[in-house]
Amino acid sequence: MSRERHQVVFAIPGNIDTPSGGYGYDRRVIRELRAFGWSVEHIALPSAFPYPGPEDHAEVAARFSAIPDGSLVLVDGLAFGAMPQIAQAESRRLRLVALVHHPLALETGIAPQVAERLKDSETVALKASRGLIVTSQATARTLRQEFDVKDAAILVAAPGTDHVTSQQRDRPDVPADDPLILSVGSLTRRKDHATLISALQSIADRRWHCRIVGSDSMDRTTAQALRQQVAEAGLDARITLTGAVEDVALEFRRADIFALASQYEGYGMVFAEAMAWGLPIVGCRGGAVGEVVPETAGILVRPGDAEGVARALASLLDDPACRLRYARGSSLAGQTLPDWPATARAISDFLEAIA
Repeated sequence: MSRERHQVVFAIPGNIDTPSGGYGYDRRVIRELRAFGWSVEHIALPSAFPYPGPEDHAEVAARFSAIPDGSLVLVDGLAFGAMPQIAQAESRRLRLVALVHHPLALETGIAPQVAERLKDSETVALKASRGLIVTSQATARTLRQEFDVKDAAILVAAPGTDHVTSQQRDRPDVPADDPLILSVGSLTRRKDHATLISALQSIADRRWHCRIVGSDSMDRTTAQALRQQVAEAGLDARITLTGAVEDVALEFRRADIFALASQYEGYGMVFAEAMAWGLPIVGCRGGAVGEVVPETAGILVRPGDAEGVARALASLLDDPACRLRYARGSSLAGQTLPDWPATARAISDFLEAIA
């Protein structure tokens, strides 16, 4: 479509180029909506969200007040849930839509009183929206059951997955003798690489190498603790914490197993990507992961269960036929995943109805 049908302001806190699933989703939505003919104006909000101070609130209030009356404004949930007063005030003249990757109060490692405050804040803010976009049915259920949005218009727009050719995805029928285990996720508490490292330590008698790929700048305390854990386990030569990388596709292409012990995922884009590459999966059932990864694609255990992760990995390492079976199941599941144009079409139709 060559002409611009509609205009939307997309307000996102922090650096949009941050290497994470949520920011990756936002970047791709902007790109795909523009391909559908939308004019998308990106507004960068302070990076302090979801814990803004008075100066941050003042800056956001000023930026929103400059948006023309009647504008359609899509706000990333990392900020939306932490700006309830601004959302309430601006809802009288702006058409606000919240994009909720996962509820703020469900972030791993925050104090109970902080979680309660965030839940109250997000509950109030969401009432000011004309519609909600979420990335999974699990998140939609959570918002309806716990955040009092039963009457809100909710669109479930699962992240798209880029096509991987059969030539890229195909792997030898004889699995590698020294398998490479790949984990992709920022070095934060919610991704719970500590549980994965503990699991790997308990199966150190097997042959494997592991690469943990993800930004180490989002939570430097956790990143340092993970490096120390690897060193104390004597696994420096077998576990590599790479930091952020430019070409994650290269990591998937050379891996044999995908493992991520994340405590909670609003969707779990990397699990979908792993299936697109046909990797057998080991993970935890936190949030929407159980909806994304079918039983034929891998083994899921309860969050924080290091012994369960170890048993699952051991079963794949010890039984090449089992590993191949899950790899084939993962590949088949990956071929059924939605692509980004389909996701963008759903978002476009949803926004058009509100516009």
